[in-house]
Amino acid sequence: MSMLLGIAPIGALDEFGKVLTFLVMISVLVVLHELGHFIVARRNGVHVNEFSVGMGPKVAGWRSPRSGTQYSLRALPIGGYCAMYGEDAKTGEAEQQREFRAEHAQYPQPGDETNFQAKSAWQRLRIILAGPIANFILAYLILLFGALAFGVQSMNAQPVIGEVTPHSPAAAHGLETGDRIVAVDGTPVRNGDALVTRINDSLGRQLTLAYERNGVQYQLNVTPVRCGSLDMQIVPEERNKGCIGFAPVPAYARAPIGQDIIASADEYGDVASEVFDSLSLLLTHFAHYAPQLTGVVGIGQVATTVQDFGWGPYLRLAAEISFALGVMNLLPIPALDGGRAAFVVAEIVRRRPVDPEREGLVHLAGFAVILMLMLVIAFHDISRIVSGQGVL
Repeated sequence: MSMLLGIAPIGALDEFGKVLTFLVMISVLVVLHELGHFIVARRNGVHVNEFSVGMGPKVAGWRSPRSGTQYSLRALPIGGYCAMYGEDAKTGEAEQQREFRAEHAQYPQPGDETNFQAKSAWQRLRIILAGPIANFILAYLILLFGALAFGVQSMNAQPVIGEVTPHSPAAAHGLETGDRIVAVDGTPVRNGDALVTRINDSLGRQLTLAYERNGVQYQLNVTPVRCGSLDMQIVPEERNKGCIGFAPVPAYARAPIGQDIIASADEYGDVASEVFDSLSLLLTHFAHYAPQLTGVVGIGQVATTVQDFGWGPYLRLAAEISFALGVMNLLPIPALDGGRAAFVVAEIVRRRPVDPEREGLVHLAGFAVILMLMLVIAFHDISRIVSGQGVL
């Protein structure tokens, strides 16, 4: 018989501890992304000059006497990098390949056999794509680890408020993440699904909610509005039901290892669907959904909130971020793996690197897009936080 697991907060962390936990999580995702590049580069005979965990000043380091690779630990836990021989972060992918061919084709130099630019286009493409692929694999492994360690998501959610929709009745009445609903119209609430069903069936009818916060019980009257009016991410057939604007915290239950593997695969499909659906909505309705974009600041705020729900939801968020990192890095934008890969694919099709003028135009347009998105995201992150709305 499986045991239902309730909220298991991630320790008694203060805000600094939560932020540090988030930074470590992001760093792990980025380092394992770079590890994907590292492994495939080494398997294809490319020399790696340095593999770094963290950024900023070097705290410790060790050079492998066998491979000559410098392994570094740096002060800031905000990622890492894999620096390969033949890479130049200052110039474009096609330009580096053109220069290498011009300088080395007729007069090979010592060490060219381990130079990234000396490898075939297909080898370089595999190395470039290894990072995003590592993020996709990691997303599943995170979900599987979470299932084995903390259980799989149960069909019955908890009657605890998770995400609160801005400008919703729940937000207007002061309901907060972590509040536990104990009764509706005097009837005790036993699980989150029953609570949601009761609210869905009460469109336009006032409900009296009793809820608990920090051991103290409160009561309020709230009237559910049409779910579609809150622009919540729900299936179309439920948009005409009643909602007050919150999602209950999921519960987790222990299960046999075979069920953990299958459940993790199903959840992985849900994560992929959510990421691709969000990207599709952004591309097709940019003006509407651009204000909902969030960057590192916003993601960090979400992560510190989700930590209060326990390790299960937090690992689910980590898997979502890992998968999203993989997808974002595949976008054909300069400075991202997708942008580098696009130039290599063009080289495969044309059988020669892209012309300098065209590469320059692509880089200019790409960097303009990146700058615009960074400004939009930063503006909305800061605006929501300053206004007290948060980013959930």
